[in-house]
Amino acid sequence: MIRLQQLSLMRGTKSLFESVDLTLNPGEKIGLIGANGSGKSTLFAMLRDEVHPDLGSIDFPRSWRVSHVAQETPALDRPALDYAIDGDVTLRALEHELELLEQQGDAADGNHIGELHGKLADADAYTIRSRAEQLLNGLGFSLAQMQMPVASFSGGWRMRLNLAQALICPSDLLLLDEPTNHLDLDAILWMEEWLKRYEGTLLIISHDRDFLDGVSNVTVHVDDKKLKRYSGNYSAFERQRAAHLELMEAAIDKQQRKRAHLTSFIERFKAKASKAKQAQSRVKALARMEELAPLRAAAEFSFEFREPERAPNPLLVLEKVDAGYRSDDGEEKCIVSQIDFSLQPGQRIGLLGVNGAGKSTFIKTIAGDIQALHGVSQFGKGLVIGYFAQHQLEMLRPDDSPLMHLSRIAPDVREQELRNFLGRFNFPGEMVRSPIAPFSGGEKARLALALIVWQRPNLLLLDEPTNHLDLETREALTEALAQFEGTMLLVSHDRHLLRATSDEFVIVADGKMTPFEGDLDDYRDWMLKTKLAAQNAARLTPVPVVVETTKIERGEQKKMGAQERQRIASLKKPLAVKLAKLENEISALTKKQEEIESALADETIYDASRKDDLKKLLDAQVRNKQLLEKIESEWLKLTDELDQLQTE
Repeated sequence: MIRLQQLSLMRGTKSLFESVDLTLNPGEKIGLIGANGSGKSTLFAMLRDEVHPDLGSIDFPRSWRVSHVAQETPALDRPALDYAIDGDVTLRALEHELELLEQQGDAADGNHIGELHGKLADADAYTIRSRAEQLLNGLGFSLAQMQMPVASFSGGWRMRLNLAQALICPSDLLLLDEPTNHLDLDAILWMEEWLKRYEGTLLIISHDRDFLDGVSNVTVHVDDKKLKRYSGNYSAFERQRAAHLELMEAAIDKQQRKRAHLTSFIERFKAKASKAKQAQSRVKALARMEELAPLRAAAEFSFEFREPERAPNPLLVLEKVDAGYRSDDGEEKCIVSQIDFSLQPGQRIGLLGVNGAGKSTFIKTIAGDIQALHGVSQFGKGLVIGYFAQHQLEMLRPDDSPLMHLSRIAPDVREQELRNFLGRFNFPGEMVRSPIAPFSGGEKARLALALIVWQRPNLLLLDEPTNHLDLETREALTEALAQFEGTMLLVSHDRHLLRATSDEFVIVADGKMTPFEGDLDDYRDWMLKTKLAAQNAARLTPVPVVVETTKIERGEQKKMGAQERQRIASLKKPLAVKLAKLENEISALTKKQEEIESALADETIYDASRKDDLKKLLDAQVRNKQLLEKIESEWLKLTDELDQLQTE
């Protein structure tokens, strides 16, 4: 387990943690949340032994293997697949040692070679390539891309390769800092399923509340230089936090009333001899009363879109439009073809699809950033577009202040009015006159949103607007968009934002745009069961042999089909019985494991007087976990067999 005891840490002149106590149990999946700059990444650095506390300690078993995502990716000529496998450094070291031995020929130590082969087998060396292919496939890489050199990929795709290295590395503790930042929705959904099956201890820093809800079962909140543990995922944390703040507010209110009553009594009767004794006792009671700290809830950021200009109907119509790019020499590259699309006032559409499918290309075509290759585009008179591009922050001028940016689009408006407007986006005082170069990504994103809001658009085109926003600002954007009275097209990997603000969805895939009948849960099921399954099948299944069946008599064909169905049913029945039995055993063992972990979460178990009880609990935890893993392995094997029968 991980234990922080009376931990304190200063970074420069800033105190990040003061007298922190925290216990995290093996196998827990912990979401680490808190404001930007509160110390989340620094805590990860301490767990990696890169930063050491000033006071107190941070302890976990030294034998634990720790995996994390590297922040830099060298521009290597090494194929992406091999680079991902390099994440398993132990396996690579064994392979290198074996290669050196085999180069010695007859002089090599045969026993040592045999030992290395055994160690490689234990490290699953003989399945590593297929596992790496599945991992990269889930993260969005095609088979062809897996053979491409690392240097050929953009920054976002290189970060996916670093993520693949971290996931493929066998680990007891996995640290993921904003792992969804460079992923599309499909890859996020796939990784969420992968992390649910991860058997070690997982710590995640993320601003994606749906991702945290899907993966974490414990939440640790970094607030006011402390770490507070909450049971459950992010939504459970929100409920518990709200209840705690409500109770604290009531306690503070009650204490203030009591203090006011005591103070009033003292003031009224301290000069009266007959009441002097009682007044003195109340002075002592007032002195003994512990001062409850005032609520230090973070200032909530909120904003709203101004009422949009009157919109034409329809806003735009596209007929047989091909969207893509035209090079300087006139060569065309079509990304999405034959688009028939129209927008009516009030429509709120979320665009779904993998990175590179053409969502951004479609948005850019409507925004006028790129011209349609072919087809007819008609835009209504009075259409006012507010466009937040995927790389919007790069379009801001680093040497200019927020006030200068806003003055450029509103040159005739009084400065005080502009300052008041920017103040509503958390740009107070002299911050409005400061160059934005040192601003955080979140502050620049707020400025970009402010510039769009000022223009009162009746059509919002938003391409990944949450990339640099923390949870609080994401929530503010979600609420503002939910109340926006205009029309909206949204591309985002934030499911909470999509779910709360979109009324309908369109899929961009295979060069086409098609309406999606369903919600995000339906899309998740479709993607996991259909799309990725089809990709894996295409990669793993040999090309089927086509059998000529036209000469088989129809009656004989039906008879053969019935016999085959009977054969499959007879094979499935015993497997289903075994699965049901294993599921009951898994349920019982899981419940027992939760009881053990609950007992280990009790701080009194670590008292010296309960040393024997602690030893028994830890032994029981190990035995129970091993048995659970064994039965789950059997369950997975039987499930695969049953799935194969069902697909025959």
